[in-house]
Amino acid sequence: MKFGSFAIDEAAGIILAHTTRADGLVLKKGHVITSDDVAALSAAGMTDVIGARLEEGDVPEDEAAARIARQVAGANVTLSAARTGRCNLLAAHAGVVEINAAAVTAANLIDECVTIATLADKDAAKAGQIVATVKIITFAVSADVMARIESTLGPAAVKLAPYAPKRFALISTTAPGLKASVMASTEEITRERITALGGTTLSVARAGHNAADVTREVRAALAKGAEIVLIVGASATVDRGDVVPAGIVAAGGVIDHFGMPVDPGNLLVLAHVDKGPVPIPILVLPGCARSPKLNGVDWVMQRLAAGIAVGPKDIMAMGVGGLLVDTPSRPLPRESAVQTRTPSGLNGPELKVAAVILAAGQSRRMGPSNKLLMEIDGMPLVRRTVAALCASKASQVIVVTGHQEPEVRAALKGLEVQIIHNPRYAEGLSTSLKAGIDALAPDIAAAVVGLGDMPGVTADHVNRLIAGFDPEVEKAIGVPVHNGNRGNPVLWARRFFEDMHGVTGDVGAKALIGANESLVYEVEFGDTAVLTDLDTPEQWSDYLSKSVP
Repeated sequence: MKFGSFAIDEAAGIILAHTTRADGLVLKKGHVITSDDVAALSAAGMTDVIGARLEEGDVPEDEAAARIARQVAGANVTLSAARTGRCNLLAAHAGVVEINAAAVTAANLIDECVTIATLADKDAAKAGQIVATVKIITFAVSADVMARIESTLGPAAVKLAPYAPKRFALISTTAPGLKASVMASTEEITRERITALGGTTLSVARAGHNAADVTREVRAALAKGAEIVLIVGASATVDRGDVVPAGIVAAGGVIDHFGMPVDPGNLLVLAHVDKGPVPIPILVLPGCARSPKLNGVDWVMQRLAAGIAVGPKDIMAMGVGGLLVDTPSRPLPRESAVQTRTPSGLNGPELKVAAVILAAGQSRRMGPSNKLLMEIDGMPLVRRTVAALCASKASQVIVVTGHQEPEVRAALKGLEVQIIHNPRYAEGLSTSLKAGIDALAPDIAAAVVGLGDMPGVTADHVNRLIAGFDPEVEKAIGVPVHNGNRGNPVLWARRFFEDMHGVTGDVGAKALIGANESLVYEVEFGDTAVLTDLDTPEQWSDYLSKSVP
């Protein structure tokens, strides 16, 4: 292939390198110039064009892309049409891709004009998803390069193992203090995982957190025909000889591997029972399985559902790429490394907890007045609320303003706070929440998020929420409670800050509480302050009447 500038009178057959416009004529990139085009371009005064002329043996880009894609595609992979030098490989079914990484890499090293990009080996794919793409960078590939690429790749470097309709059994162990709602949530999340893998939940059982009960339920699951058994322990497994593994062994099982270099997912246990021609896998799920977010459990379940064997070496090879995105089920590994201490500071440096007060609303239900500027005992409501949080153990206090920002700022004059203005306050509470979270210092481990119109909240309320925060034992969301009713403010561990960016509209992060009940700790208060905010004139009058001595 020759590439460069060609005189117009010699341009017939040239592949245009760039879209060319002249006197209303538009010839797009990749267009092959005809004799009529030459005449039109000459009439428009053009003397040359930039493009490429193919030589004998050159393979045009679309043909080259299609040939390479056909060779690369293995079982359960389909091809798109080749256009502009690109041909995509698509998953014919939901499943797990299997990539011959060495062959693909070797092919990519041959010549810069041919590129093959794929998902990572053993990645999950949905039906119709692009699992690989072949892109020819130039307008053609020489015969020599094509021959070298095709001999290096070999056949079927990209294939897919589809999910089979496996029958799963789920066993949950119980213990005093483990809420029924937490177990129900975990069971539902696990069912959803199973459904996503094309499987069915054959049975759901609960057992005491002891080896004998685990043994009984494992045997029962196998008797019902389970092809994969999942066990969620009331407490994390900490050793091969712990309660749940011991129960599996007593049921005739073998512990294949304990732990995995994937975080979250470190404490997974892989076991099996030899029953029939195919061993029955048993997984003891780590605590992160209580969250629907991607973790090491998903990687193992995906492979098993696709009929791909998983052994100790397979798990031990998952470390590169095994540091997954933040999940609410566990603190970030880097947080654990630098924050292995309690909020009280008894076991090391104290965790830093901030306060974020949302004071940007338009106060529409109060009528013409801005409730935050209305006074209680001679003090604006917003100053009363913020002053209480300033008196707490919060190491950073942020106030998010919006409506009547100058007036609210003036009401806070003299308080040691950081004021962040949210110009999008009219779009709803969620925008103020994001603005406040984004302003937190990088060493903040958690934030108490409160409303600016709660006159009864005191430093004690905030301090007790902070005292209960302990990410090491999964106390990550602190919720104040009065007579069984949950209120505000709420403490959030840093691991949830990213999730808060997904909240929209005129709501806070309440939905995240319901999705992560296993991480909630409740702090009971004997007064109604955590339930009281002032939105209407009637609520204001009622509050004043009750607060008068």
